[in-house]
Amino acid sequence: VQLQACGGGLVQAGASLRLSCAASGTILPINIMGWYRQVPGKQRELVAAIASVGSANYANSVEGRFTIARDNAKNTVYLQMNSLQPEDTAQYYCNIRMAGREYWGKGTQVTVSS
Repeated sequence: VQLQACGGGLVQAGASLRLSCAASGTILPINIMGWYRQVPGKQRELVAAIASVGSANYANSVEGRFTIARDNAKNTVYLQMNSLQPEDTAQYYCNIRMAGREYWGKGTQVTVSS
């Protein structure tokens, strides 16, 4: 299973970005799809996750600004990020949980300048 994430970049505070992550390979029903982020020297943290039925949860710091969505037919998860702030700067990783296993993408960098 491979996860290919894209959509990161360098933006100014207040801008928007949309991340996407497509899973390929031997894909079974994907239970949870999510996004995590990590800055150097800190633990990786959950940003948002969405279940197969569509229920989602968010980190408090992004609630109301970020929206996670998934396209089950395309095995793809999206993260719409609005009103980006410098503290959102991080490497963003997609994650899926499938058949009792967990898979990670390589990450995409998001940098927000003030």
